[in-house]
Order: sequence, then C-alpha cells, then structure tokens
Amino acid sequence: MSQQLHIGLLLAVTRRRIKQVVSTLVGDKSLSPQQFWTLVAVAEHEGLSLKALAEGRRMDQPTASRLACTLAERGLLSARVDPGDRRALCLSLTASGRALSERLVPIAARVRDAVEGSLAARERAQVVSALGKIVASLDQLERDCRGPSRARKRGASPDRVRSS
Repeated sequence: MSQQLHIGLLLAVTRRRIKQVVSTLVGDKSLSPQQFWTLVAVAEHEGLSLKALAEGRRMDQPTASRLACTLAERGLLSARVDPGDRRALCLSLTASGRALSERLVPIAARVRDAVEGSLAARERAQVVSALGKIVASLDQLERDCRGPSRARKRGASPDRVRSS
C-alpha cells in the first residue's frame, strides 16, 4: 500500500537536503549551513543591519546576533554602529570574509538554481504562494495556542513570509 507523503515531511526533507548539499559543496566542516547563508547574505548586501539579516533569513534577532558574533570572532565579519541609528549594527565582511565569500556566493547560486531552476515562473510563484499560506497558517495556530497576551509579548507578526 502506497502512503501519500505529507507536505510537512517533504518540507523537512527539502530543508535537510539543502543543508546536506551546502555542507558537501562548501567542504569546510567548520562552517555551518547557517553561517554559510549568513556570509552569503552579507556578501550580497554589504552593510546589512543585524535586524535586516534576522528578517531576511527569517530568524530571531538573538540567533542572528550569535551568528554574527561567531563569524566576527573567526575574523570573517565586522560590525559597526550605524551612524543613522546608534542602536543598530551594520555588518560587513573582513578581508578574510570577502575572500571566503568569493567562493561561497557561486555555491549559493548553484544551490538556489537546484532548488528553483527546474520550476517554470508560474510554478515558482505557486510554490512561494503556497508556502506563504502554510507559514501564515502555522503562525496563526501558534498565536491561537499562546493566547492574545503572549502573542503580543513575542511580537508575532502575520506577515513573516516574503518572497526572496
């Protein structure tokens, strides 16, 4: 008897495969997939704020901060106070980070192409729309389970998902 695959399982498998492929292509066992994508994001958007990094990578700000600190400690990123907003930090690559990113950005392009390259524009739009609906539905379920006071405290937002 054949069993229908659940969408959640397919999403988990897809995420795991992307992480495995990134690890294989990068070959540097000391660079996690999250660190890889963080370096790529900063390489593609020099001067990116920590807040924009968190929003763009769909992670909470403490996780983004820990990633940035780890990469700064490794000498790959530097952070400076944003002159326009002294509460904000802007991220940039160090010379070592820039050299590494020259190898990483093409890998990111290959991974993105493997994920989306076989899809027609219409199919890609449908997948993005469907995934956005799924995330919104899960956000709503989480808010419903927390109740109104806890959802406000954590800053739950109905529009977390944007196409990249």
